[in-house]
Amino acid sequence: MITIPELPFTKDALEPYISSKTLDFHYGKHHNAYVANTNKLLENHVLRDKTLEEIIESTAGDSSQVGLFNNAAQVWNHTFYWNSIKPKGGGKPTGKVADRINDDLGGYDKFVEAFQTAGAGQFGSGWAWLVENKDGKLEVTKTANADTPLAHGLKPVLTMDVWEHAYYLDYQNRRPDYMKGFIENLINWDFANSNI
Repeated sequence: MITIPELPFTKDALEPYISSKTLDFHYGKHHNAYVANTNKLLENHVLRDKTLEEIIESTAGDSSQVGLFNNAAQVWNHTFYWNSIKPKGGGKPTGKVADRINDDLGGYDKFVEAFQTAGAGQFGSGWAWLVENKDGKLEVTKTANADTPLAHGLKPVLTMDVWEHAYYLDYQNRRPDYMKGFIENLINWDFANSNI
């Protein structure tokens, strides 16, 4: 049985950048629905006792399992997203991730530019990611819809949800404003450091 984790902050803790109303829908409705759908699809399924990661890896690229992959990956992506943000976060990183961003991406400003480009350039719904690639280097990438770096052998470090339900109630069609607030005020660099 897949369960929805508790949010690592109160529903009003991210205001004014993400409102409690957005979290009511994003976490309470969307994330919750992915959990319910995943559990329904796992009834009597050979993967029902597997971890979320194992389900994602087993169903990635299998057209007969696309419904299960999409819902399970969205459960995982959203859980990772909630941990990628925190109240009074954002700004320049410290610790290992700061050193790796300098070495692998050319510095914080280059990371911000690449992360914003990934988020803005994702046509329709999807995600912007900071990942560790197969060569052990940090890189910025994006995925569409429910796709996740886990399906491509990449190690997620940080993510930004750019589905409309992540920002539309607060920003309408102003995705760049949401991304600016996310990067400058919400990124949980402690979590990113724990992933490298």
